[in-house]
Amino acid sequence: MWEIDYDEAASIWIDKEKKSVHMEKDALKEKIDEYIKLHNTGALAVSVGDFVRCTPIEYNYVDNCVYLFSEGGLKFRALKHNKHVAFAIYEPYGGFQHLKSLQIMGTASMVEPFTDEYLKIMKVKKIPVETMKKLSQPMNLIKIVPENYDYLDSDLKSEGFGSRQHLGVESEE
Repeated sequence: MWEIDYDEAASIWIDKEKKSVHMEKDALKEKIDEYIKLHNTGALAVSVGDFVRCTPIEYNYVDNCVYLFSEGGLKFRALKHNKHVAFAIYEPYGGFQHLKSLQIMGTASMVEPFTDEYLKIMKVKKIPVETMKKLSQPMNLIKIVPENYDYLDSDLKSEGFGSRQHLGVESEE
């Protein structure tokens, strides 16, 4: 009976990346930022124990962070206990020569309603303060601080780079 070698499968990109041609970090970050700004919807993945949730959701990218307004939902069950999240942005599949996607791994936190940061994102999202204050409770604002990016872009091959690029975010503390 066949059985998959999960460790081998999990290490495939790590092994390929060792032989891959890497972009300079600043150029890669610029490509990543451009890609994020071209889109407005992604998939937020959260988990705790055996509970897993992946939510399609609109986002805003401000000051190198991903912001998500949400009324609520089961994602908060996981966020209560596990702040480590993944966020994916991607293109419809168009064949192996046209792959383009981004995975962001990071830490989520909640932004307190009506603080300067919350109001700033409301303004970016064009949500009037009066409208938010009329709600029985203000919308939750999730902030994702990226720790790692995995960018996949088939077009990078034509520039002499590997199609998959990894970028770790340096801590500023």
